[in-house]
Amino acid sequence: MDVSQYLEIFIDETKEHLQTLSDQLMILEQEPENMETINEIFRAAHSLKGMAGTMGYKRMQRLTHDMENVFQEIRSGNMKVQPELVDVLFRGLDALEGYLANILDSADEGTEENQDIINALNDIVEKGTGKSSQPKPAVAAAQVPDADNAAGGALYESISISDYEINTFETAKEQNLNILGITVYLQETCILKAARAFLVFKGIEEVGEVIKSEPSTQDIEDEKFDLDFSVFVVSNESYDKVLNVIKNVSEVKDVVGGELEEISIEAPAQNEVTTAKEAQAPAKADEKKSAAAPAKSGKAVANRSVRVDIDKLDTLMNLVSELIIAKNGLVSINNSSGENTVSGRQNFNEQIEYLERVTTSLHESVMNVRMVPIETVVNRFPRMIRDLSKKLDKKMELYMTGEETELDRTVIDEIGDPLMHLLRNSADHGLEHADVRAQRGKPEVGTIFLNAYQDGNNVVIEVGDDGNGIDVENVRKKAIEKGTITPEQAEVMTDKDIIDLLFRPSFSTSEKITDVSGRGVGLDVVKSKIEALGGDVEVKTKLGEGSTFIVRLPLTLAIIQALMVKLGDEQYAISLGSIETLEDITKSDIKYVNSKEVIHLRDKVIPIIRLGKLLDVESSNEDSENMTVVIVRKGDKRAGIVVDSLIGQMEIVIKSLGSYINVNKMISGATILGDGDIALIIDANTLV
Repeated sequence: MDVSQYLEIFIDETKEHLQTLSDQLMILEQEPENMETINEIFRAAHSLKGMAGTMGYKRMQRLTHDMENVFQEIRSGNMKVQPELVDVLFRGLDALEGYLANILDSADEGTEENQDIINALNDIVEKGTGKSSQPKPAVAAAQVPDADNAAGGALYESISISDYEINTFETAKEQNLNILGITVYLQETCILKAARAFLVFKGIEEVGEVIKSEPSTQDIEDEKFDLDFSVFVVSNESYDKVLNVIKNVSEVKDVVGGELEEISIEAPAQNEVTTAKEAQAPAKADEKKSAAAPAKSGKAVANRSVRVDIDKLDTLMNLVSELIIAKNGLVSINNSSGENTVSGRQNFNEQIEYLERVTTSLHESVMNVRMVPIETVVNRFPRMIRDLSKKLDKKMELYMTGEETELDRTVIDEIGDPLMHLLRNSADHGLEHADVRAQRGKPEVGTIFLNAYQDGNNVVIEVGDDGNGIDVENVRKKAIEKGTITPEQAEVMTDKDIIDLLFRPSFSTSEKITDVSGRGVGLDVVKSKIEALGGDVEVKTKLGEGSTFIVRLPLTLAIIQALMVKLGDEQYAISLGSIETLEDITKSDIKYVNSKEVIHLRDKVIPIIRLGKLLDVESSNEDSENMTVVIVRKGDKRAGIVVDSLIGQMEIVIKSLGSYINVNKMISGATILGDGDIALIIDANTLV
């Protein structure tokens, strides 16, 4: 069977198991005696081993097998969890993630054996238990009465057995049942091999139970075997009795077997055959074992799936049904002879209103389907902070809240790297070393936090620390030294303006470059990425107490509620998420600060932006005494955009202008209106 069709499912489930391993290893490091955590790690490693074996990824299977062996010994009470073990397990986790990265890239796990990790795991087991962890034969001390006469000997001796089967055998021995290994050879002239094998199995089931077969029962049914097959049987009957049952089946040439006196607890990882009972197959509907390897060429399709709650799909289905009803209503009115009557027009308007309600609900439902918890991004950060703590020799803890906050899948895919940069900055630049913190009366362990919450049509993510904060004067000095600003500019710049310099390309205050930070690219990448997603980032800091980076992101990038405005003969859209208020002002309300137009509104000075001048569009309301101003905000900043008139609120679909059209950054896209006209979308973030 071709298992490549299950590749995407394998990738998806492997990511989940790797995340489980990461989370549980973090807990294990703090609570080495936590048996629930130990069992959870064992189960995750066991599942990964089965899935990798089913897909034909032998290196991945071998590594997970060795990790599983370690926890089998811990579960059995033969050894304890030591700090060096956790470090090796994290290295193993990194290696597994490396295999997955290769699979994502080329559908192949690569050639890295990670023998050093395997050896380290085996050494720890040997040291902890006092016994060698080298693989043992799956079956030993079997009586093979007539092996010499057999065509190919006792082939069952070379079959590896899983932990599940070992447990079954041990239970059988406790119940004084016989464990039999049997290889059956059919005659060369046998035509219906599958039928003869079926009769053998049927005969065995009358006197015992088949625990394992090689090939699998499915392959035997499909005649995917030569003239021999092997089985392990548990029975209260003797070997001779079972032997006679098998030999009574016609066209059976020979039977080789015996009672098994000793069962190895560890099967060879290299040759382990994963059974259907053991393997967590990538497709849960198909639990059949396959030895077929995945395709070794071609790039794997990136995982772009979204797991959706069935209730959300039910809601979506109901809304589509209502949409069809609305369509039928409009068709009925159109075909009606009274469509031009007052009653007909009333019915038409009612149907239009009904259609509008349905489409709004449909939009919300589709949005919910696309929404993914931010947890899928942030759950890898605790491990990163743990590694940084060791690398930087700083004690630190990461606290996260709001992981259940949801974002559009497109935003989720892009936000991981910016957040990682901010956290690394907090760890490296923000937090002080333990001795410095002690001098300042702070706790020895530094605090890094990540908070996420929804604010209207935006999601806010705060990343901060209780470290040193940003030394504004030091940044000002560095900026002058690097020639980023002149001394004259530095004198008139506010603290906020100085802090914004940190987001400039190649600007850094670090005295030395490390593999963590200091190259001046991190914050530049953060700002560029977040603005490309239609968001913005601002900084709050206090010297000696810490800094907080506040990231605002739109819930979705596809459909938004917008205010339609008119400027000259053109229509423009401004996202409602950016708008604070609408104001009518007179020319006398406008004041001048540093030769720039401002208005004084509710104890705040707000700069005025003439949109017509920026876009080179002639305003039809230039000489009017009264002006319409749209107050937009970006964090704590505000600005007033002067427009000719307001059209109204509208739900719009954002269309990209494409890479071939060179437009100002203030234009984030376009939308097609109901009459077919095109309206440009103003990005208010670039104007504030």
